[in-house]
Amino acid sequence: MTTTHPSTAMSRRQLLVLGLLLASQFMLAVDFSILNVALPTVGAGLGFAEADLQWIATAFGLCAAGFTLLFGRFGDYVGRRRMFLIGMAALGIASLVGGLATSPAVLLTARVAQGLATAAVTPAGLSLLTTSFPEGPLRAKALGLNSVMMSTGFTAGAILGGVLTDLLSWRWAFLVNVPVAALVVVLAPMLLTDSADREHSRLDVLGSVLVTTGLLSLVYGVTRAGEYGPTDPWAGASVLLAIVLLAGFWQAERRHSHPLVPTAILRRRTIGWGNAAGFVTFAMESSLVFLLTLYLQHVLGLNPLQTGLTLGAMGLGAIIGGSVGPRVIATVGVRRSLAGGLLVQAVFTALLVALGPATGWIWLIVVATFLGAIGHVCVIVGFMVAATSGLPDHEQGLATGLATMTQQVGVAMGVPVMSAVATMAGSLESLNALRVAIAVDATVVAVAALLVATQLRTERPAAAIQEERLPASV
Repeated sequence: MTTTHPSTAMSRRQLLVLGLLLASQFMLAVDFSILNVALPTVGAGLGFAEADLQWIATAFGLCAAGFTLLFGRFGDYVGRRRMFLIGMAALGIASLVGGLATSPAVLLTARVAQGLATAAVTPAGLSLLTTSFPEGPLRAKALGLNSVMMSTGFTAGAILGGVLTDLLSWRWAFLVNVPVAALVVVLAPMLLTDSADREHSRLDVLGSVLVTTGLLSLVYGVTRAGEYGPTDPWAGASVLLAIVLLAGFWQAERRHSHPLVPTAILRRRTIGWGNAAGFVTFAMESSLVFLLTLYLQHVLGLNPLQTGLTLGAMGLGAIIGGSVGPRVIATVGVRRSLAGGLLVQAVFTALLVALGPATGWIWLIVVATFLGAIGHVCVIVGFMVAATSGLPDHEQGLATGLATMTQQVGVAMGVPVMSAVATMAGSLESLNALRVAIAVDATVVAVAALLVATQLRTERPAAAIQEERLPASV
C-alpha cells in the first residue's frame, strides 16, 4: 500500500492571491513604524506641542487594536473580500489626507482613519489567506510568508521613514501608501474569491461594545502609564475600567445565544496559548526595537537613518525565520515550535544586556537581533497556525480577528510598558535603565516559553495530520 503525500506546490492563481495579500500586509506593517523616526519633524512642520506628539502614534494604535476583533467578525457577516476592499480604499484615502494635512487636527483625523482601516483590512486579509489555502503544509507555508511580511514591514518602516524624511519629506510616509492601496483595490476583485459560507446569526451588539471599549481603555491606560508613569491617576482609572469592561464581556459572551466570541473557542488550548505566545512575542519584540532605538540615538548618538540601517539585520532574520518556520512546525509540532522560538528570542534578547557606551557594541546588536528575529518569526508562524487551525471557514474571520487583535494589542502595549520600566529604572536616555528594561523583556519571553512548553498540549506534526486525512491507494 502506498500513500500519496500532499503537494506543497501552489497554483498560479494561488501565487497571485498570495502576492496581493502579502503586499497589503506588508504595507500595513510598515504603517505601524514608518512615522516613529519622523515624529519630531512632523511636529515641527505642523506645529504640534511636544506633549501631543505621541498622539500621532497613539491615535493609530488605539483604533487598530480596539476595533480589530469587531471588524474581523463583521467580515464573517458581510464577506471578507468586501471588508478588505472597503478597508483598503479607506486606507488609501486616509493616507492621502494625512500626506496633505496642514494642521494637527487633520493629521490626527487621518491617523484615526488609518487605524480603523487597518482594523478592517488586517483580519479580512488574513482570513482570505487562510481560506485560500487548505489546512496543512500549504497554509503553513503561506502563513510563514505572511509572518515574514509583518516582521520585515515593522523593520522596513523604520528604515523607510528615515530615508523618506531625510531625502524628501515626512509627507511621503503617508503618500507612499496611496498608489499601493489603489493598485490593490483594482486587482483584488479580479483575484480574490470569498467563501459563500457566511454567518447569518444576529450580531452580538453588547459584546461588541464591551470588547471594543475595553480594549480602547486598556491600550489608552497602558500608553498613558508609559508616558506619565504607572502612578498616573488617568492611567490607573483606564486600566481598571478596561478590566471591568472585559470581565463584563466575558460574562456577556457566556450568556449570549450567538456571542461575538464563543467562550468555548477561547478555552481551546491551541487558541488560548497560541494567542498568549503571539501577544508576548509581538509585545516584547516591538518594545526591544524601541529600546534599541533609544540606545542607538541617545547613548551612541546615531541619526534616524543610521539607526534604521543598524536594525535592518532583523529583517534578514525575519526572512529566514519565515522560511524555516513551517518546516519546523511540520517536523516537531506547534508546541515545540512556539516554545523553542520564544526561547531563542529570549536568549538573544538577554545578550543585549551587555551593551556598552561605545559604537563598537553595534556588532552585538546586529548579530543578536538577526538571530533573535529568526526565533521571533518562528513563533509568529506557529501562533498563526495554532490560532486558525481546526475551524470551519465561517469562523475564520473570528479566528483571524482574535489573532490580529493579539498582534496589534501586543504592539500597542509593549512599547509603553517597557518605556515605564526604563523610566522607573532611571530615564529613557540612561544606559543602565535601558539594560534593566532589556533584561525584563528577555525574562518575560523566557517565562512565556516555559508556560507554552508545559501548558500547551502536545500536538502531532502538521504534515502527519495532513497525511492521515488523505485516502491511501494500493
